Amino acid sequence: MCDVAYDIEQLLAAMKAEPIHLPVVACGVETDSRAAVAAIKAGAKEYVPLPPDAELIAAVLEAVAAEQDALIFQDPAMDRVIQMAKKVAASQAGVLITGESGTGKELIARYLHRNSPRKDKAFVAVNCAAIPGELLESELFGHEKGAFTGAVARRIGKFEEANGGTLLLDEISEMDLKLQAKLLRAIQEREIVRIGSNAAVKVDTRIVATSNRNMEETVKAGKFREDLYFRLNVVKLVLPPLRDRPKDIEVLAGHFARASAEENGFALRRVSPEAIAVLKTHNWPGNVRELENTMHRAVLLSSGDEIGPDAFDFTSSGGLGTSAAQGANMVGRTVADVERDLIIDTLKHTYGNRTHAAKILGISIRTLRNKLNAYVQDGLAVSAPGAGETA
Repeated sequence: MCDVAYDIEQLLAAMKAEPIHLPVVACGVETDSRAAVAAIKAGAKEYVPLPPDAELIAAVLEAVAAEQDALIFQDPAMDRVIQMAKKVAASQAGVLITGESGTGKELIARYLHRNSPRKDKAFVAVNCAAIPGELLESELFGHEKGAFTGAVARRIGKFEEANGGTLLLDEISEMDLKLQAKLLRAIQEREIVRIGSNAAVKVDTRIVATSNRNMEETVKAGKFREDLYFRLNVVKLVLPPLRDRPKDIEVLAGHFARASAEENGFALRRVSPEAIAVLKTHNWPGNVRELENTMHRAVLLSSGDEIGPDAFDFTSSGGLGTSAAQGANMVGRTVADVERDLIIDTLKHTYGNRTHAAKILGISIRTLRNKLNAYVQDGLAVSAPGAGETA
């Protein structure tokens, strides 16, 4: 929320440069309707008059947040998942959401929360792949002052933050086995113990977990506790990959084209039938996230009244109908060389975002960072980290 007297256009430009994608709601005591109109034209989603009306503010923020987390789909394969999610949303059962990277697992987790009795409490997400194992325990359970070097004050963990609400454990298959044991106890006993304390803290937190791996195989390989898997897997939602949702490709392409045009201040261009046909032939290894990036680039590169097939560039993500040629190009090359090019191209594709790149590649963030550090030491150019990330 932003005072209408502030330069909202400048604020949005600064946010975009980071990049931070959050809706802005203007507010103010101005009775002049022109101030509200100017705020909306500058990019604010809504205008709220002051002094504050609690119910109005709550309704506006809820509407804007729902717009950000809207589920957009048409394909029957996705509809079946949503129908099952509707049935279990109101329960207290833990839910395990699996599917390839970029299929929308976190959106489904947020959908479960919004449609549950816990919707007025916190939704807290923790990316288990992005946080080193030694820090993840403190992130989840918190710590007391002096519990370890650098613990200068008590910290409340995510379990307590999500008390009464929902805790999303994203990419839980990357969690260390020792920490899995502590997580299992917390779920079973509904209590946590902060690091450096002996006192148990009761928590009422619904757990939703996601993974892009085959969890049954991960359990068999001894990399994930079977008892924790069964505790999490009360209900399992399996998200189909985008290539198996052809009707969603068309509706999502149009949605992302409109969103990117609005974000960049460009004229809205429709996606031509020829372009849709081309999109449906692509394999989409990065799924919906890859489609979003593809449409963003297409909006920037297109001219005229529509987006045509020539606006797409799949050379860094598998190509269209070029697998044979690519296979020939790999002959005579070492596995390390092919892996290096794939990692660097994927990083370019995600605009330097290490977390997204690791998900697309199906490796942990730590593995990706180690490989990138090795490439830098060898003198190779590597995309700079995304906003808020470390190299």
